[in-house]
Amino acid sequence: MEEIKEIKPQQSIELLKSLHILTREGKLNQNSRRKLKQVYHLYQLIEPYLEKALATNPHFSLVDHGAGKSYLGFILYDLFLKDKGGALFAIEHRLELIEKAKALADSLKFDRMHFFASDIKNSLDDSSLPKKVDIVTALHACDTATDDAILFGLKKEAQYIVLIPCCQAEVSKTLRSDKSDQLKYTLSELWRHPMHTREFGSHLTNVLRCLLLEGMGYKVTVTELVGWEHSMKNELIMAENIHQPKKIALDRLEEILKTCHLESLKSRFLPII
Repeated sequence: MEEIKEIKPQQSIELLKSLHILTREGKLNQNSRRKLKQVYHLYQLIEPYLEKALATNPHFSLVDHGAGKSYLGFILYDLFLKDKGGALFAIEHRLELIEKAKALADSLKFDRMHFFASDIKNSLDDSSLPKKVDIVTALHACDTATDDAILFGLKKEAQYIVLIPCCQAEVSKTLRSDKSDQLKYTLSELWRHPMHTREFGSHLTNVLRCLLLEGMGYKVTVTELVGWEHSMKNELIMAENIHQPKKIALDRLEEILKTCHLESLKSRFLPII
């Protein structure tokens, strides 16, 4: 097969075909080339966390929440874990996706990939998962599932948490529900129009998530994914536990909730850990 320069040398061609990044003939088309660029950019951002986790613990564990078809998990395993070590646990509530992913992992002999048909909340009580994990990822875990993934990471004492938030509807819904009351306050102009309510609610949700992580001792980086320009879901939140809790971050989180009349969501954004 002709070598494709965009593909990393250690990458499994059979995996890329199974993930429909390559055609059956092993070719790249325009769409799949863009998809490969996205995947590799995301891998490049996560790889330093994998290296640090490996250096600390040769048997490190990575839990991928809302795994879907385990797209990310397979790429991370193939490019890093396969040769260097570590175990990957993919959690997805749709059983049919778990079964397909498990069959693919078996065919590729990815022996340290494990699959669980569960949602994020219930996975906290699953004794078959490690008591402590090193890395937690959650890509496009819809609405409050991202917050559940953060809580999972905090309770499992994860050293690294990587999130691509998705469909943040809960804050926007709360902003809409009390709009007549809130219009008494000048600040409510930030979300008065329906489109602004949605956009502001989405932005505010991620700000609150970052403050929670900082308050719990994490160094947080927010960046944009290259090649995802045409998607509204191109924000990436990366957090590394540096064990330096910031009380001011939690104070500001609580102040924002009060200022925006979102006190009803306090248990979501200031959970009892």
